Amino acid sequence: MAWRAGRTLAILRGRVAGLALLAGRPLRSRHEQRITHPAPTSLRRLLHDQGRLIGRSLGDPRLAAMFERQMLNTWETTLRPLAGGRMFVITGDIPAMWLRDSSAQLRPFIMLAPHSSAIRSAVAAVIAEQWDLIGIDPYANAFNMADSSVTWHVLDLPTDPRVWERKYEIDSLAFPVQLAWQYWRAAHTLEHLTPRVHDGFRTVIATWRREQHHATRSGYRFLRPGGDDSLPADGRGTPVAECGLTWSGFRPSDDRCTHGYNIPGQLFAAHACRLLADLAEAGFRDAVLAADARALADEITDAVHRHGTTDDGILAYEADGLGTVLVADDANMPSLLSLPLCSSLPVDDPLYLATRRAVLSERNPWWYRGSVASGIGSPHTPGRRVWPIALAVQALTSPDRAERLDLVRTLAATDAGTGFMHESFDVDDPADYTRPWFSWANSMFCELLLTLAGGTLEERLRDA
Repeated sequence: MAWRAGRTLAILRGRVAGLALLAGRPLRSRHEQRITHPAPTSLRRLLHDQGRLIGRSLGDPRLAAMFERQMLNTWETTLRPLAGGRMFVITGDIPAMWLRDSSAQLRPFIMLAPHSSAIRSAVAAVIAEQWDLIGIDPYANAFNMADSSVTWHVLDLPTDPRVWERKYEIDSLAFPVQLAWQYWRAAHTLEHLTPRVHDGFRTVIATWRREQHHATRSGYRFLRPGGDDSLPADGRGTPVAECGLTWSGFRPSDDRCTHGYNIPGQLFAAHACRLLADLAEAGFRDAVLAADARALADEITDAVHRHGTTDDGILAYEADGLGTVLVADDANMPSLLSLPLCSSLPVDDPLYLATRRAVLSERNPWWYRGSVASGIGSPHTPGRRVWPIALAVQALTSPDRAERLDLVRTLAATDAGTGFMHESFDVDDPADYTRPWFSWANSMFCELLLTLAGGTLEERLRDA
């Protein structure tokens, strides 16, 4: 009874914090940032040297300053050391850790990991935290730093006091797998592959296999009173066919899916299965798990080609396996545009190129053109807004250096004088932006700068 009373009190405290958020009071504004993870001198020197290289390569000293400032901001204000050699990563102005965001925020640091023991230690600590969190609830997308029972919405009922939100998204499991694989290649170590990670790998494969049969085997439901986030059919979601694809309730934007099979998420999951198989063999000598993961990757990939394409030969954004597809693309990764970064599709693949042309046009209902920018936005944000993440992804997946440089200039010119990227901005007025402190967007911009100055993340891992 004492435990139940304490649990009730913790939940009530979480509801108070949730009410403050719903009332429009920011949990932490850009001006309230504080240093929680000071950068050592060696890292400051490395970032300064990389910034100078960027400035020289691109002929713009402002880009050097933006790179150094944004990388330090991510390192010093979003990373939160925890006991036991773990590291929590907040998104910026929201004090929770998304499995997706925390992985993407580290992408430019992975590019520099071979040159910094501080980076390698921090990434290993984040990986340890991610797999601890997946062990708590593989269906949750975001978590609290402590057992606080704080939730995104005041009426959410958490499955665990550490769960901030329980929107099931395929990429929440795929991103940590990719990060673990990238760290292996960058640091040349398997020490991060602990028994907890091994258990987590099994959980990932079991979850994706269960959700291939969502209607008959899954107990996942999502209901949120008084909003648009509740899934139809009493939280189960819209009908889908059992066809080899793995179900997801929500998109990488945290918006609910129109159809239960998010196609970029499918291809990311298939890619993650293959990376997981490599790690299972190298780190755990688990041939059974590796074989199961590769078999699942093949099942999903085959099903995408059967159910996730349109009659005119492009990839859909969502499908139901019953013959209905959604032709669109969202700014958030994994997106159709980002597939060369999070799937096995290369930038010169004919299917990818045809899809790319479609999503970067008016055929995509979330593509906008304005007087200062054009690009992909999201129904997650209101009005005609483009997301810097999508502009950075467009550049990173383009083989045309001129296009990449043009997009870098657009990103630098639309920061509203802040020196930082934002979640989104109006295509006619970059001073009208959302989220002043959004670390994922900063990291994608920094990855693009590093790519232009010294090679892509994939190239650097190959040469590490």
